[in-house]
Amino acid sequence: MEQVTSPMAIFDAVQRGGAAPDWVRDGVDRAWLGGNGHPDVRLIAVSENATFRVLIDGVPSMVVRLSQPGYVGDPANVRSELQWIEAIAAETAIDTPAPIRGTNGELVQFLTSPDGREWMTVAFEFVTGRILEEDTDLVPYFAPIGAATAVLHQHARGWTKPAGFVRFDWTLDDMVGENARWGSWERAALTDADREVLRRAQTQALGVLADLGPAVLERGLIHADLRPSNIMIEGDALTIIDFDDSGFGFYLYDFAAALTFYEHLPEATRMAASWLEGYAQVSPLTRPQLEAAAALSQIRRLTMLGWSTTHREDSLPPDLWNANLPGTVEVSARYLQTPLWLVEA
Repeated sequence: MEQVTSPMAIFDAVQRGGAAPDWVRDGVDRAWLGGNGHPDVRLIAVSENATFRVLIDGVPSMVVRLSQPGYVGDPANVRSELQWIEAIAAETAIDTPAPIRGTNGELVQFLTSPDGREWMTVAFEFVTGRILEEDTDLVPYFAPIGAATAVLHQHARGWTKPAGFVRFDWTLDDMVGENARWGSWERAALTDADREVLRRAQTQALGVLADLGPAVLERGLIHADLRPSNIMIEGDALTIIDFDDSGFGFYLYDFAAALTFYEHLPEATRMAASWLEGYAQVSPLTRPQLEAAAALSQIRRLTMLGWSTTHREDSLPPDLWNANLPGTVEVSARYLQTPLWLVEA
C-alpha cells in the first residue's frame, strides 16, 4: 500500500521555537501586517495544526494557526469556531484570546505553501503567562477547569448559533475504530497480551455507553480538548485557548479530555475529583453520568494512543509521550477491574 504523507510533514524540519518557513512568515506579514511588519515568526507546536508566535520588534503580538488542509473542512468550519469564541468572550466570564481579523477584515486568511496547498490561517491576540501544564502540582487547578467547562456547556445549551454555523462531530467512531479521526490505537506497538486488554476495555466502555440514554449522554457544542496544555495562567487568572478541536459531542467527553495523558498518574483520581467538584458547583452530575464520564475517559485514553501513531513525538513533553502506551495498558486494566475507579476513588 502506498504511504500517504501528511501535509504537516512540511514542518518536519522546524523545531519548537525555530523560525517559521519563509512562506509562513511572509504570508502572515501580508495578511495581518500589510506587508510592512517584518515579523519574527516562531513555531509553538505542530499537531493537527501548526501554531506560531508572531513577534514585532521582539515583542509577542499574536499567535497564528495554520489548519491542516482537509482536516476541518471548508472556511465556514473555522469561521464558526471563531464565532463561538467571540460569543463566549462576550456572554460569559470565561477568558479566551480574541480572534484578530486580517487587513481585509476577514477572520480566515489563506497562505499558500510551496507545494501549492492552501492553508486556512487565523490569528489570536497574544496571551501573557505560562502554559498551565508546566506547573508541578496541577490538582488544585482541576476544580476551576471543571467549573469553566460547566459554564461553557451552559452557554452552548442556550446559545443561538449564527446562520451558516458548522463544526464537525465527535462520535464514538471518530474516537476509536479503524476510521478514528486521529488514527487507530490498534496500530500502536503492542504485545498480543496488551492488545487484548485494550480490546476488552474498549468493548466494556462502549457497552456502558450503549446502555445509557440521551438524557445521560447529552450532546452539544464542546471544547473537546480542555486540559492543562490548552490553558494559560498568569497569577490566578486562567485563559482557555485552542478551540480548534471544538465540535458537537458528548458534554461529558470534556471530562475525559481534561484528564488526557494523566490518567495513569498517581494523582489522577485527585485530578478527577477536583474537576467533578468544580463542575458540580455549576451543574451537579448523577451517578449514571459518572458512569458515562468514566467510560468516556477510557475511550479517550485509547483515542490518544491512536493519536500517537500519527503525530510527532515533540507534540508532548517527553515523560507523557513515553508513558502513553504503557499508561494506556495500565488504565485499561484498571477499568476492566473497577469501571468507576477514576470517578469514585
